[in-house]
Amino acid sequence: MKIGFCGTMSCGKTTLVKALKKLPEFKGYKFQTERSKYLKNLGIPLNTDSTFKGQLVFMAERSSELMNDNIITDRTIIDVIAFSSLSESMRPDEKDAFRQTARLLIEEYDYIFYVNPDGVEIEDNKVRETNPEYRNKIDTSIKEIISKNIHRIKNYAEIKGTTQERIETIKSLLFP
Repeated sequence: MKIGFCGTMSCGKTTLVKALKKLPEFKGYKFQTERSKYLKNLGIPLNTDSTFKGQLVFMAERSSELMNDNIITDRTIIDVIAFSSLSESMRPDEKDAFRQTARLLIEEYDYIFYVNPDGVEIEDNKVRETNPEYRNKIDTSIKEIISKNIHRIKNYAEIKGTTQERIETIKSLLFP
């Protein structure tokens, strides 16, 4: 199974993936978590400064994850599309070409979970954007991308609440 979590920054995706890694139900899965600090150290612009080349690196990361069986990742191609759509550095034609290509990967996921950010405070990890307005714009963009591409998603669910409540929802859907 290829399981991806999508959602705006600082909504608990990485925390959730790290918690799932400890559970026996997910033994045998590969887990991918946030790599933003590593990419920033490579000089790849993030957030509003993201460039076409930088977004291609992010798309390549998501693509490489999808080449694995039994993977759980705290980012999906949907996240990448959302960040590229709000980039201030990318031209409109770059955004369009990127979106058209990236959306073809959505159908590769067996399950996409949208992680609702309600009730989760923005954590400053010195890499991500901490502007609440930008966070909301990313969240809105992610929901729009899901809505426009729902026909490409094999299985979809929104999860919210505490990490434990989210885990229980995930387990009930994956292991009925």
